[in-house]
Amino acid sequence: MIFEFTTLAGLVIIHPERLQDHRGFFARTFCEREFLNHGLATRFPQCNISFNAKRGTLRGIHYQREPEPEIKIVRCTRGGIYDVAVDLRRHSDSYLKTFSIELTKDNCLSLYIPAGFAHGFQTLVDNSEVFYQMGEFYNPNLAAGVRWSDPTFDISWPIPEPVISDRDRSFPDFESQKEWLFS
Repeated sequence: MIFEFTTLAGLVIIHPERLQDHRGFFARTFCEREFLNHGLATRFPQCNISFNAKRGTLRGIHYQREPEPEIKIVRCTRGGIYDVAVDLRRHSDSYLKTFSIELTKDNCLSLYIPAGFAHGFQTLVDNSEVFYQMGEFYNPNLAAGVRWSDPTFDISWPIPEPVISDRDRSFPDFESQKEWLFS
């Protein structure tokens, strides 16, 4: 694996190193030893799959509040997504900055998202599937989000009219909740 550290502290793109032959390829997507060597978390007690039938489906922008903030490793296993991470850590040099990347079944990239970030994605094609490794158990009492179109973050989603849940559509803007975000 190749670990590409982004301009947002702790946010890492993970490139698989493919061993290819006439049958296809083999690649590791997780190795505890390599993650430790790069200063990344290795405990992932929960894994999730998100299947999205329609192009333009938008999920997010989600995070889990303290004291159980989530670390995520996100990978698209079918189709393609426009993946977005937002740094909500008040004392971070990249506070309120966003990072976006296309994750597809063909590029096999993963995005390591540290605790204190919010996360969302929009599907680029029908029938897209996303696989998450989660660093904490989901806690519905700590689940939160910011509005996908919040002007604070100025995210340019690729498909202007998203398919979105009522819950995600109704998340409040950042300004109304910033006092209790991550330290």
